[in-house]
Amino acid sequence: MGELQSALDALAAEDLFALPPGAVLDRATLLVTVVNRANAELTRTVRHADSTGAAEHDGKKTVASWLRGHGHLTAGDAGRLVRSGRALEHLPATAAAFAAGTLTAAQVATIAPIAGDAERAAAAEQDVDLGAVDRALVAVAEGEAHDRLPQVVHHYRQALDPDGTEPDPTEGRRLSFTRHAEGSGTGRFDLDAVGLEKVRAAIESIVQASRPQGDDRSRAQQQADALVQLCDNALAAGNLPLLRTVKPRVIVTVDIEDLLDGGTGPGAAETGFGAVISAAAARWIACDAEITRMVLDPDGLPLDVGREKRVVPAHIRRAVEQRDRHCVFAGCDAPTHWCDVHHLLEWLRDHGETSLENSALLCERHHTKVHHGFRIERDPDGRWHTYRPEGTEILIGPLLQV
Repeated sequence: MGELQSALDALAAEDLFALPPGAVLDRATLLVTVVNRANAELTRTVRHADSTGAAEHDGKKTVASWLRGHGHLTAGDAGRLVRSGRALEHLPATAAAFAAGTLTAAQVATIAPIAGDAERAAAAEQDVDLGAVDRALVAVAEGEAHDRLPQVVHHYRQALDPDGTEPDPTEGRRLSFTRHAEGSGTGRFDLDAVGLEKVRAAIESIVQASRPQGDDRSRAQQQADALVQLCDNALAAGNLPLLRTVKPRVIVTVDIEDLLDGGTGPGAAETGFGAVISAAAARWIACDAEITRMVLDPDGLPLDVGREKRVVPAHIRRAVEQRDRHCVFAGCDAPTHWCDVHHLLEWLRDHGETSLENSALLCERHHTKVHHGFRIERDPDGRWHTYRPEGTEILIGPLLQV
């Protein structure tokens, strides 16, 4: 173990800038193999600890709980590691390839379910040679079709019980959110095949319908924007179930002074689900929202609550949609039902009127851009112009040649 630590120290001390590109890639290839072999040894060690009850030495009931507490692994990662160790006892080809560094820990975790108690019993009952299946799956994992490994494993497990009852698709569905300190979040979902198709079809429809000229977003960014837009559409339609007698909506609480101030105002506002956002973000949301005035006492308790007032009345919005037809930001053709009504002069801070002349349709992405330095203007003849933060105009199509 001391030699291993010394080797890692030597690697960390190497100057990567001194290596040519080919050597850097060779180094990465070698390190992938080393990581795989190290994960194989970790899995073998965890299996030994699991089978011998070694976790009791530190007062833990299971090796999975020891991995969570001492190794700082998540419950999911700890469970997968333990399950892989148990499975490898019945999968010699997979174990050998893992030890040689040609399989990743993720691939081993994908193969492992074929060695579960029920799967092994079904294979034995049907005279299936588990060793042959093991070798075939290793060949898939090491070959060019390695990305098909999950499907191959799934088909094998289905073939073991072709007449089994169709599982309830809702049983395996999971959706969870993790809120980060600055208010952003990370999510994870697990869906059945049909459920995933529905989600992908809905998101893909928005991705393909919103591809403005010059769009440099990655595929992942496009899909994330589409997910938010999908929710935006559903909230705007007003057909979602009520939340405690009121329609679901994005709620933002912000002091009037911060709303009037033109600065960024970090941490000045709070959303209904507890995220802390800037005053600038609150002003962007307030552009096309319903406002309720609330007077609080020094202890933060409400003294008076005013009536809810729509910033952009329905008749103004209809007029803006009729005039603009889509997002007016240069190069964007996002449809009206994806857009907010933006006040060219902010309605509260700059006392801008809520009128047709002071309004513009902007999709979520470009509404955010306009509140962060970009600017839009409308000519008397009705033509929109978009300007970058430094003042240059974004020109589209034939105008680029002027």
